[in-house]
Amino acid sequence: MAQETILIIDDEKEIRNLVGIYLTNEGYNILKAADGLEGLAYLENETVHLVILDIMMPRMDGIQACMKIRESKNVPIIMLTAKSQDMDKIMGLTTGADDYVTKPFQPLELVARVKSQLRRYLRLNQMNGNLQTNTSEKMDVISIDDLCINVTTHDVTVEGREIKLTPREFAILELLARNPGVVFNTEKIYERVWNEPFYESENTVMVHIRNIREKLEDNSRSPRYIKTVWGVGYKIEL
Repeated sequence: MAQETILIIDDEKEIRNLVGIYLTNEGYNILKAADGLEGLAYLENETVHLVILDIMMPRMDGIQACMKIRESKNVPIIMLTAKSQDMDKIMGLTTGADDYVTKPFQPLELVARVKSQLRRYLRLNQMNGNLQTNTSEKMDVISIDDLCINVTTHDVTVEGREIKLTPREFAILELLARNPGVVFNTEKIYERVWNEPFYESENTVMVHIRNIREKLEDNSRSPRYIKTVWGVGYKIEL
């Protein structure tokens, strides 16, 4: 059974309890917070492996809480949004969320997304802790002009300047950088990075690409690293 700890931040007690029951049945340890400030306090004092974060909350909403979490932690964040809040979904992804689920939602769908996020997060952590990685099978450092990607430590620099990427953003950048010249459409990027079937997720990938460009470059309208092949997808060229 799983032993990872999941923090549920939602001002609706019924949702906290419902989600908590389903995740407890999967073997996860559960922490519950009623708003962003209470959630941040848990993150300061507890080891948390994934955060489920509602957007609309008192005192500190989900967008603000997401930004604060990303200042110091790279744990996966799944946002909960209302169906009509499309801009909130985009804002959530822009500020560092890895995925989102719209309310009302099927608890089993949320559980599946939690498992998918944790699989990738734990696998990347395991890779980072394995100092004996066979470099003939997996490059430790990828250099493209002034862009340097260390896949062991997850450090990214441009002209020596440190770039803070979310786990999902790093995974997309690594995928493209490991396959220079290869064009990946949004479906392939989603399936390779999210490790689940592509379903109406084109906008999710596009928002992540935009975020990466804005962090890597001063002018994302004329991208230097991630190129758009119109009507096809994205690539990085050496």
